[in-house]
Amino acid sequence: MSNLSSSSTGSTGPRGRGRVVGVPKSCWCGEGIVALISKSDPNPYRRYFRCGFAAKHRLRNDDHTFKWVDEALLNELETLRGKNCELELELKELRTERLEFDKKVSENVQMKIEKELFEKVEDALSEAKTSNKKMMIVVVLGCMIMIGFTKLVG
Repeated sequence: MSNLSSSSTGSTGPRGRGRVVGVPKSCWCGEGIVALISKSDPNPYRRYFRCGFAAKHRLRNDDHTFKWVDEALLNELETLRGKNCELELELKELRTERLEFDKKVSENVQMKIEKELFEKVEDALSEAKTSNKKMMIVVVLGCMIMIGFTKLVG
């Protein structure tokens, strides 16, 4: 193509096919896209994407897909930058949600541990009380026996 302008027209034309954003995959006509190199004086050796049909038939001033490679790649980078920002925000939200979830799980585990510890302490105290009662009975009986022996002996 020798008469290519310095700005990209995308696939806009009289029939209003719409602007191509990023690297074109196919033309509106269904034909694949080919990568070519400009031989024009204003854009020597500048690479561009073109509808395979339009390139094969050397169509000019048509509404088939045309896009400069550098502009297409810039579009792709801008799109990726936007998606990256969205993903970073989503990741930040997920991290915040994860921290909240971890905090709730930690609180629940802590409550369970405290409850189990409290129950074990209660059981130990109950056993100690029972043991103390038995010991007191033994001590009281021992004292009564000793008092009885001292009265018998004396």
